[in-house]
Amino acid sequence: MSITFAVRGEFIQLDQLLKATGLCESGGAAHAAIAEGRVRVDAAVDTRKRAKIRPGQKVGFAGEIVEVVAEPDASVEPADR
Repeated sequence: MSITFAVRGEFIQLDQLLKATGLCESGGAAHAAIAEGRVRVDAAVDTRKRAKIRPGQKVGFAGEIVEVVAEPDASVEPADR
């Protein structure tokens, strides 16, 4: 299954992403999963808890794939005004 997650700003930390998507119930559980090598970023194991995950990257954990996208900028006005 695939989850799309819109990130505000430039990035989200890997541990925060796992918690925000509900794949880990707490920050501690996210830290443990990452330290144990159970999390993949762009198909490679990443053990950095605070790795910066940016739009366009994919994170795999527990049979799920999280596709990180940029949140639409609400301050941009439509061009047809």
